[in-house]
Amino acid sequence: MEDEIKHGNVTHVPNKGSPESPHVACSDSNHNQNNNNKEQDRFLPIANVSRILKKVIPSNGKISKDAKETIQECVSEFISFVTGEASDKCQREKRKTINGDDIIWAITTLGFEEYVGPLKLYLSKYREMEGEKLIFPKQQRSDQRRQHSEYEQNIVFNNNNNININTNSNNN
Repeated sequence: MEDEIKHGNVTHVPNKGSPESPHVACSDSNHNQNNNNKEQDRFLPIANVSRILKKVIPSNGKISKDAKETIQECVSEFISFVTGEASDKCQREKRKTINGDDIIWAITTLGFEEYVGPLKLYLSKYREMEGEKLIFPKQQRSDQRRQHSEYEQNIVFNNNNNININTNSNNN
């Protein structure tokens, strides 16, 4: 939009009819709805947040709508924070594409070193699987992904059981 003014990661759209813009003012309900839609566009979808949360809480656990929305905002802000730092690095290096190594560098630079080990491991496995796409037939890759997914589900299930056991032992 020609009226938008960029300030870092924030986009400012002057009010219609203001001295900055000669356009006629839009109705408040349309303006609020447009602002809400733009705000939602910068968030990770709530369904994705809910799905991830359900994997890490006990099966009988519940998450309030407010909690989901708060986590949605925090996660989205964290992603913006990290990608902004990685983007700055790429601009300094005159590159246009952010890669996994840039994200890991940004996470380290921003002080989240405790996440770097698992992320490097994940990135390495991801790159292995991407390389396998060129080597293995599609059916074999599908079988491997299914086995890996079952393995991950077992880890989540075992972690949830450990949480329940620890919770029960603390109550005694």
